[in-house]
Amino acid sequence: MEVNKEIDTRGLNCPLPILKAKKALADMQSGQLLKVVSTDAGSLRDFQAFARQTGNELVGQDTVGVEYIHVLRRR
Repeated sequence: MEVNKEIDTRGLNCPLPILKAKKALADMQSGQLLKVVSTDAGSLRDFQAFARQTGNELVGQDTVGVEYIHVLRRR
């Protein structure tokens, strides 16, 4: 999977990871992938809700240690 942009939101709590992802997606083309790395456990459900509300596709979520990785496809 080729990610077009990655943002680091480690140490930030909700809603900052979502807001940074929203801003990054706005600068991307349709179909491109955004990877977001977060340390906020609540980001798992936050990104699921964000994808449903915005129409962007949540391609995957993974937990690696204390980090939560989200991959979104820009609609």
